[in-house]
Amino acid sequence: QVHLVESGGGLVQAGGSLRLSCTASGRSFSRPVMGWFRQAPGKERDFVAAISSSGITPYYADSVKGRFTISRDNAKNTVYLQMNNLQREDTAVYYCGARTNLMDIHNADRYDYWGQGTQVTVSS
Repeated sequence: QVHLVESGGGLVQAGGSLRLSCTASGRSFSRPVMGWFRQAPGKERDFVAAISSSGITPYYADSVKGRFTISRDNAKNTVYLQMNNLQREDTAVYYCGARTNLMDIHNADRYDYWGQGTQVTVSS
């Protein structure tokens, strides 16, 4: 079992920045592939970004490329999502997910574990 805890959400004005963190604990598989998804009210959970187990290869949704950066610190079992130039359409609950491989990285159903989510609200 892997337990994921997100933090760092909050209220920010458009154009501002936030950094989300997701810390993993428990034992299941070592160095999982980690991803960030977001879900706005009434919408599906959408892919935002993911990162390989080594931290070398990031993946991004087109909507966040150039604004968001995913990184990880394996020594701390933590993955980060730096979000810059936030816009109102970025408002959502952000979830951290863990999985064992990089196949179909954008598909939420392929992730084995999820955190409880952290709310990000961007005001105009």
